[in-house]
Amino acid sequence: MGFIPLFIEMEGRRCLVIGGGAVAWRKCESLLSAGACLTVISPSLVPALRQARDTGRLSHVERCYQPGDLSGYSLIYCAVNDPELGRRIYAEARGRGALVNVADQLERCTFIVPAVARRGRVQVAVSTAGASPAVAARLRTRLAAQLSPQLEVMVEIMAAVRDWLKRHEPRAEVRARKLAALADSDLEAALARGDTPAAADIVERCLGAVLPWAELGLALAARPYTPGAGP
Repeated sequence: MGFIPLFIEMEGRRCLVIGGGAVAWRKCESLLSAGACLTVISPSLVPALRQARDTGRLSHVERCYQPGDLSGYSLIYCAVNDPELGRRIYAEARGRGALVNVADQLERCTFIVPAVARRGRVQVAVSTAGASPAVAARLRTRLAAQLSPQLEVMVEIMAAVRDWLKRHEPRAEVRARKLAALADSDLEAALARGDTPAAADIVERCLGAVLPWAELGLALAARPYTPGAGP
């Protein structure tokens, strides 16, 4: 089996989880956090799933899976400890061209879920292609320790600056060069010291412009914006 890492936009995507236990909840939790439109099929639910249902975060079909239930879903989890049921769900999902993951049955997965370390928008995913989730989890813990709190702030600054450059710099190669310079700068270290004036100076030096911080939605510097001004 061969896998490649992907990050898929889940906002509003119709997803289905079959099963109502703790494993199903772990699948649902990640989908809900990404904004998926989620349905769960199960005769019973663990408390966390019941709460999500009762607060309108997901839809619940209160029965066991039936053939045809997968229609209209692009991503499907089967989280039921029943190998024969997993086989049937996998076959139907493949026939419909949907992505499917049957828990604890790697041979019946068209996608697998990596161990993920998160810091704001930053996500570092680790996979062993299903060979050892325990090793992947251990590596995730190591990597998570390297993701500093200021990295989250730095990424937000980079995102705002990137959007600003798209509006003010028509040349893609120049935008890429300035963003690379900013990524390689001492910005993260300045943020770690809590030195926001220095952080603002670094950004403006890398971009060669005095930025409209209020327009960017960032509170790094309270300076007037002079169109066309140099660093």
